[in-house]
Amino acid sequence: MNQHHLWQAAAALNARAHHGQFRRDGSTPYAAHPVRVAFTCVCLFNCTDEIVLAASLLHDVIEDTTIDYDDIEEEFTSEIADIVAALSKDPRLVEAQREPAYDRQLAAGPWQARLIKLADVYDNLSECATTAARRKQLDKVERALKLAENDPQCRDACRVVRECADAVRASLA
Repeated sequence: MNQHHLWQAAAALNARAHHGQFRRDGSTPYAAHPVRVAFTCVCLFNCTDEIVLAASLLHDVIEDTTIDYDDIEEEFTSEIADIVAALSKDPRLVEAQREPAYDRQLAAGPWQARLIKLADVYDNLSECATTAARRKQLDKVERALKLAENDPQCRDACRVVRECADAVRASLA
């Protein structure tokens, strides 16, 4: 595939794969979330890398749809499939095992996965409607920041996410 068109093909696959799925509010199409994650990478993190944009648009397809690693590798590249796989939790594990395993997987994965995770938690935090949801999401933000803090490529993104988290935390005080 021509790399120039990766993000366009990823946006289309995102829309097809998440068709009929909705966010927790019950009315926002789920496909809007990966689009916002990609926009966060571009507009707030100043990242215009085609691989990052494509992977950000696809970051939930393995975890939440019938699309698998091989589908992404075949339609895109193994690099994009590896990033998306690093962002996908293993549903076979019980939650007590799943979250630590996920953090280890992200830590061992490519830096692009950690950057996209920062955009993901940023977007999820911006959507929280209740104090309890904000507190729970702040814990996830802290985990993502800890995983990305030593990546030079994630330095600016960490600053943006930290500022947002600090503002939310202050509003809860």
